[in-house]
Amino acid sequence: MKVNSTKHNLLSSLRGLSREKWALGATVFTGKMLGLLAVLVAMVTLPSLLGTTAHAAAAAPPKPTDLETSMMNSINTAWTLVAAFLVFGMQAGFVMLEAGFARKRETVNVLMECMFDTCLCGILFYAIGYAFMFGWGNGFIGWHGDPAAKVAGSWFFLQNIPATYATTGIPVIAHWIFQYAFADTCSTVVSGAMIGRTSFRGDILYSIGITGFIYPIIGHWAWGPDGWLAVMGSTGNFFASLGQGFRDFAGSTVVHTIGGVASLAGAIVLGPRLGRIFARDDKEKGGMPPGHNMLMAAVGTFILWFGWYGFNPGSSLSAMDAQGIGRIATNTTLAACSGGMMAMLMALWIGNTKGKFDLGFTLNGTLAGLVAITCPCYWVSPLGATLLGAVAGVVVFGGMYLLEWFRIDDPVGAVSVHGFAGIWGTLSLGLFACGQYGATGPTGADNSAPVTGVFYGGKWDVFEAQAIGTFTIAIAVFVVTYVMMFIINKFPHPWKLRVEEHGELGVGGLDVFDHGIEVYPPQDDDINISGLFEKTATVSA
Repeated sequence: MKVNSTKHNLLSSLRGLSREKWALGATVFTGKMLGLLAVLVAMVTLPSLLGTTAHAAAAAPPKPTDLETSMMNSINTAWTLVAAFLVFGMQAGFVMLEAGFARKRETVNVLMECMFDTCLCGILFYAIGYAFMFGWGNGFIGWHGDPAAKVAGSWFFLQNIPATYATTGIPVIAHWIFQYAFADTCSTVVSGAMIGRTSFRGDILYSIGITGFIYPIIGHWAWGPDGWLAVMGSTGNFFASLGQGFRDFAGSTVVHTIGGVASLAGAIVLGPRLGRIFARDDKEKGGMPPGHNMLMAAVGTFILWFGWYGFNPGSSLSAMDAQGIGRIATNTTLAACSGGMMAMLMALWIGNTKGKFDLGFTLNGTLAGLVAITCPCYWVSPLGATLLGAVAGVVVFGGMYLLEWFRIDDPVGAVSVHGFAGIWGTLSLGLFACGQYGATGPTGADNSAPVTGVFYGGKWDVFEAQAIGTFTIAIAVFVVTYVMMFIINKFPHPWKLRVEEHGELGVGGLDVFDHGIEVYPPQDDDINISGLFEKTATVSA
């Protein structure tokens, strides 16, 4: 009734307007339309009147002034540091994910290993790691400054470093903190597959080897200024006829495959946890022991996903490439979504979880999508990101069943998520690169030489370069890490890689044996209600 009344009042008001008021309203409306038309005409005609100047500016943009360059460098540095803080925050996600998938009696050990690795990585990457990885030297290892700039002295302990790193405009000291967060990620990945049976002293030894030597030296091959994979395909360097270098935008291979393959070597040397039953041996009792806190694992996955927005877009080292970092963030999101969905569906359709919506596979599928998109995130379209993320979900599902078949105990799925999905993501660039994007830079994108994959009309050269890079790194890491783990496992207790049997199976497990505390210790004020509601038998006289 109220609505009808309002309509009636409005119509009455319109009918009551005089002819003069109607004319005035029409005049005002016409004037506004003419003004808008004039603005549109000006927008179309003015560029053509000034065509010579405009086209000249587009063809040859003016060189930035010193002030503009300084401002861009400052913005890019701030962007890089914010991204570094996001990547470092992923450590909280790793801790929660690994602790959630672990058994209760090995949870404190997980927390301590992640905390210790973070501290150790900072010292080692400061002392030797950064110089090995990002210094100039040769195709296999770096240690000093740019010879073209005639910079003398090694970069160990961040000595003799220049003001900025290469042509990025980013201070070396800011570049160090960003790359330290990456190195810490690789180190943390390795511990995931070795949960529950690694002595803490053994963890100290292998962490020194991976963080101080294996990761930075082999990473130099792909990311160093003169690494042999980075300059591959160029005149005078390895495989010049290929015409393509190895590309890994944010580290599907350099960070994740190195971490995942090192995890595989460690898990093989250690052997499975005592009492672990595999599905091929007992279909009913076999399979991965359930994690003690899947709520923690799920929250950890979301924290990792959030940190990936520093991992991938931050690897541009440039806030000036607005289109690039926006595209990277979108691609990262879509790959994670499709990876999680596909892994969930695979678990629903196939295997021991058939008919169930399995949380563990869904979490690992999401992470697999994030790992896979890390390499090609700059060069693929959103559709390509969605498709390659879905394949990553299949890869991680199959990879976990493959490890189960070979009786390799990987409590959190680190090998499949980071190793297998990392290799897939690196290869996928050669298939899904959409042929529109070239390279990012401190002043913006340079798309003059776009990267094109096979599915978009390109040749197989990009795929070949990616295959050479990812498989060479994977094989090298596995061999070196296996030898290192094997040697450490021959040390006498307590420095042996594998903890003593009574340390693994004793009361409180590894937590009490190595750290003297349980993750959920009983409290003095805990109330024991066991037996409170049981019926007691009455005794007759």
